[in-house]
Amino acid sequence: MVVIGSRGSQLALWQARHVQQLLAAQGLESRIEVIQTTGDRITGVSLARLGAETSTKGLFTKELEEALLARTVDLAVHSLKDMPTELPAGLALAAVPEREAPFDAVIGRRLAELPAGARVGTSALRRQAQLLAVRADLDVQPVRGNLDTRLRKLDEGQYESIILAQAGLRRLGWDARIAEVLPASVMCPAAGQGALAIEARLGDERFAFLNHAASRAAVDCERAVLRALGGGCQVPIGAHALVLDGALRVDAAVIAPDGRRILRQTGSGETGSPELLGQRVAQALLDAGARELLA
Repeated sequence: MVVIGSRGSQLALWQARHVQQLLAAQGLESRIEVIQTTGDRITGVSLARLGAETSTKGLFTKELEEALLARTVDLAVHSLKDMPTELPAGLALAAVPEREAPFDAVIGRRLAELPAGARVGTSALRRQAQLLAVRADLDVQPVRGNLDTRLRKLDEGQYESIILAQAGLRRLGWDARIAEVLPASVMCPAAGQGALAIEARLGDERFAFLNHAASRAAVDCERAVLRALGGGCQVPIGAHALVLDGALRVDAAVIAPDGRRILRQTGSGETGSPELLGQRVAQALLDAGARELLA
């Protein structure tokens, strides 16, 4: 019996059950163990502030990783964008299943339809910065909570629009609520957004069949950009990679928190060396002045 560690949110449980179905297709029985994380317990603070005020790495992964190391679970299912680029000793990113859409979506009124001063909710500094880059006249405010909580706050009129990951909305069947999907040229996604991470103990190869090669190459490249830049939730960094015609292409951005300065770099390379491509693009960003923004 494989024990799957998961957070308890509606989306996290959908993701865990999805992996459970993939395991069942290979004849592996499993059950889900729900584990509350630090990020789940502290909901009244923005993610950027929470990351800056605590020494905790992996606000949504730490307790799941502790359960893996204690052998109370066999694998943990994460949203890959929540995973730190450096994993604890003894653990590995065992697999990345086929990725869902990586882009950000607007729920409520489209950006072009919002009046000056309109209140827009987002939980990520990366989204806030890129929103301000295109609409400096908006009142961008933090919004925390699970997807259904954020949608409820929108419906109650606390915000005129909110920005969420397209993948989560699609997974829960809420596509109809999307007013527009923002292209990477407007809103460069977070590294790993839309992808699931299967984390397991180092050397446990039972779950390798879950890996989707093109998705894995793309997210490995994006995470290499993030790692080379030393980025976390306090700094707005976006990275979006995909395999196209047998080659790997990545677009990356570093944005000033107020949106007044944005640096972009693009690169392409072989799918077999995704980390090298990510490091090269990150270095190009640093050479272009990203170090000043990261400082």
